[in-house]
Amino acid sequence: MSVEDAPTDSAGTPDDHGTLYVVGIGPGLPDHMTKRAKEVIESADVVIASSLYQEFLRDDGTIPSEERTDDEGIATREDGTEQEIVRSTMGRQIELARAAFDYVREGKDVAHVSGGDPSVYGKSDLIFKMAEEESATDVPIEVVPGMTAALGGAANVGAPLCNDFCTVSLSDKWRGWDEIEEKLRAAAISDFVIVLYNCWRNYEQAVEIVREERTDDAYVAIVNDAGRADAGRNGESQFITTLGEAADHDDKVSGMGTSLIIGNHETETWHNDDRTYLVTPRGGRDVDDF
Repeated sequence: MSVEDAPTDSAGTPDDHGTLYVVGIGPGLPDHMTKRAKEVIESADVVIASSLYQEFLRDDGTIPSEERTDDEGIATREDGTEQEIVRSTMGRQIELARAAFDYVREGKDVAHVSGGDPSVYGKSDLIFKMAEEESATDVPIEVVPGMTAALGGAANVGAPLCNDFCTVSLSDKWRGWDEIEEKLRAAAISDFVIVLYNCWRNYEQAVEIVREERTDDAYVAIVNDAGRADAGRNGESQFITTLGEAADHDDKVSGMGTSLIIGNHETETWHNDDRTYLVTPRGGRDVDDF
C-alpha cells in the first residue's frame, strides 16, 4: 500500500485518549538516558518494562521503588499520584501491545520501555505491526529514541564508526541464516564497518563469513554491556583483537549484551599511555585531508 492509499482518520485522535510512547532508555543507566525519555517515563500513567529495566529505572528514581509498589504493580509516587508498573517478558509482547492500546483508550499515557533504541532491534516495529493488525488507528504513538549498543560500544573503543557502517543481527528468530549470511557477505565486500548484534548466537560462524571477504588483520572490538558499568548482566568491558583471532576469544563474548565491531580496511589503532583505541577515518588518513 502506498502512502497515498493509506487510510486517514478525519476525526483525529479522540480527546479522551492518552499516548503510547515507545521509549528507548539506552543501556538503562541515567547517564546515558535522554532527558525526554526520563520525563516520559516519570510522567506516564503506565510503564511496561522488563525486570532488568525496572531495576535500572528504580535505582535512578525514574519510577517508584519496590517498597512503594504493591503486589498488583501499583506504585505511589512522591507526590501521591499512582503509576502502574507492568512486567514485560519476551513471551508477552503481543499481549502487552494490545493491553497498551486499551490503556491509551482509557485515557492513560503509556511508556513501553525498550533497551537501547526502540527502532534498532527494539520494540517499535512490533507496536506498529500490532496497531495495524488491531486497526488501532485511534491510538497516538510516539517513539522516543535512545542510545543503541553500536554507538555506546563505539564510544568505549574510540571512533570506529566515523565512516560508513552497518548493523547486522545474528538472531535467526525472525529470518533464516541464509539471509543473514547474504547480508554479512555483502557488508564485508562493501567495506562497511560492521556491528554485530545478538552475538550469543552464531558469532563464530559470522566471523568466518566476513573473513572470506576481508583480511585477517582487520581490527575487531568485542564490547560487553556498553554504558552499564557493573550493572549489566556480565559487567562492562571491551577487548580489541583481529578478525583472524576473534573466534578464539569466545570467553569474551558474554551473551545478549555483547556486540562485535568489525573494522574495515581503513580502521586503525591509536594508543595513549593507558589504552588502545580504534579509529576509522572519515576521509583521508591525514589531518590535511579533512
